[in-house]
Amino acid sequence: MPAPQDGPLLDDAAGRLIRPYTVSNGRTRPTTVLDLLSLVMVTGSEPQVHLGPEHAVALELCDAPTSVAEIAAHLQLPAVVTKVLLSDLVDCGAVAAHAPAFHDMPTDRSLLEAVLDGLRRQL
Repeated sequence: MPAPQDGPLLDDAAGRLIRPYTVSNGRTRPTTVLDLLSLVMVTGSEPQVHLGPEHAVALELCDAPTSVAEIAAHLQLPAVVTKVLLSDLVDCGAVAAHAPAFHDMPTDRSLLEAVLDGLRRQL
């Protein structure tokens, strides 16, 4: 799999050749509710619509459950643009998105104090 930064989308000297808003066709709101921690994975269905190169790279990144944040980092795109791209893939049935599982665990105060103490020592 080629690295997402390879190819015509990025230039070593100039950076990104295509502005993020053009990747999402100017859209700023995804049609699917996605959290940065939402896990996205391919469904096995081939998209029946034409997708851009960023869609194809995002689809490759979703072979295993991958968070929206990770995909945005690999694509080097803002999270909102990545959410629009992924919602396109959800809409055409190519990927499925699942909200992160949060467990109702009470916060352990001693653990938080230990973390805070460790951070203070680092400063």
